[in-house]
Amino acid sequence: MAQPQPQPLPLEGRSAIVTGAGRGLGRAEALELARLGAGVVVNDFGQPGRDGTGEASAAPAEEVAAEIRAAGGRAVAHLGDVADFAQARALVQLAVESYGKLDILVNNAGILRDRMVFSMSEDDWDSVIRVHLKGHFNTTHFAAAHWRARSKEAGGPVYGRIVNTSSEAFLAGSAGQPNYAAAKGGIVGLTTSTALALAKYGVTANAICPRARTRMTEDVFASVPAYQGGAEPGEGLDALSPEHVSPLVGYLASPAAAQVNGQLLVVHGGMVAVAERPRIAAKFDTAKDVFTFEELDGLLTPYYAQRPPNETFGAAEVLGLKHG
Repeated sequence: MAQPQPQPLPLEGRSAIVTGAGRGLGRAEALELARLGAGVVVNDFGQPGRDGTGEASAAPAEEVAAEIRAAGGRAVAHLGDVADFAQARALVQLAVESYGKLDILVNNAGILRDRMVFSMSEDDWDSVIRVHLKGHFNTTHFAAAHWRARSKEAGGPVYGRIVNTSSEAFLAGSAGQPNYAAAKGGIVGLTTSTALALAKYGVTANAICPRARTRMTEDVFASVPAYQGGAEPGEGLDALSPEHVSPLVGYLASPAAAQVNGQLLVVHGGMVAVAERPRIAAKFDTAKDVFTFEELDGLLTPYYAQRPPNETFGAAEVLGLKHG
């Protein structure tokens, strides 16, 4: 009796870049994409400080790439700062040189410089915006140019997937992270714009808001137990493990997600929530040709008086988050 033929892996023959993949979320995502069959470029700048300080090291990226190869996968390491335009170009070129093309871009690299807005320095602001927002733009720019050129050569759509990393800090606000929240909000805007611009080339772009216990979030989640449900401490998978996030990245990178574009998804601990675009909660029209202060006072003041006192613009209540 003939043995059934093994099914091809979902990402077999595909190639991927994962930025910030030397540790934490990026590492888990790189491992998952490789497990699904993709050849991976493991990018990391390798700085020891989560604030983006310290001497760069190739070791973190090389260790993850070696781990993928040891498991039978394909991987190369790239030491580079994605916020540097030339280094982002070199990263995309490395993927093309290594695998013949680029199919998947997962933007994950980031740093933290937490301060209250009245204490934040200009450098704290610029550094976080640079790595997160500019870093996402740089790699997206060169990947998009690659896909557009391939599409023109092919005379039709090609295969392209972008998965960007936003944060619940953007959705619900984070009092001590005005730079981080602003960068993550900007990433959502970049993602939706990119999704519209590249759809005709066969490329999708989506963003995730992951909640995970990593080097960047160890202080935030220090009090959250590292076990699920009725499990004893130390047993089972940490509810905030990056491994809860990586399967969604693998799905969004796959052909199965061809109809998923311009979306924002929250993911953690066995949960995926699809966020809606902002919706109008109330609408007021002037009774005259133009609003006056008095008319707005008569309409808006009573409206806000009956709303919950701490309600924000974000989705904190829906996601069960606490205001900070």
